[in-house]
Amino acid sequence: MNLIEKSEAVKEVFQELENETKQFHKEAGMGCLSGCGFCCANPDVPATPLEFLPLAFDLYSKGIAEEMANQLTLQDQPGNCIVYRSTKMDETKGFCGDYSSRGLICRLFGASARRTKYGKKELITCKILKEQKAEGFNTATARINSDLEIPMATAYYTRLKDVDESLTNQYPINQAILMALELVLRFKFYEETD
Repeated sequence: MNLIEKSEAVKEVFQELENETKQFHKEAGMGCLSGCGFCCANPDVPATPLEFLPLAFDLYSKGIAEEMANQLTLQDQPGNCIVYRSTKMDETKGFCGDYSSRGLICRLFGASARRTKYGKKELITCKILKEQKAEGFNTATARINSDLEIPMATAYYTRLKDVDESLTNQYPINQAILMALELVLRFKFYEETD
């Protein structure tokens, strides 16, 4: 598979996840709070270069991939996700600047589960949702272990590994995005010189 085919394979995984998460949100009534960027305002969010190939190709098509890569290269300290747009007054409030091309971690959070060491499903979410939607959180937690289908995060990470295991090591989010941008820029450079 070349890089474009890998990106398309990742998009297929994302589309399947999108279908599953829509169903989960509809039945559980759980989802992120509108305008909340609490998770996005964390520079240590772990991500893989592979999950950000679609974003990198999208930024390339918009003519800003090189500029974004340069911004990331010049960062002294890891910053918040480069595509996250926070409000001026509160860094934890904002929105994704490229929501349709967001990574797997962004798609899974608040809409997937992992298994505990006791084998029970546990909703992967933040303390804000646990507190502000406590009743819904408790109901969803009980239901995912009985009658409510929920995407399992490990299954989707395994699907990514099936696309290209070498690009599924986890890094802080901006480092993963930078690696994806560098791959796309290099690919496009050689594609255009052939």
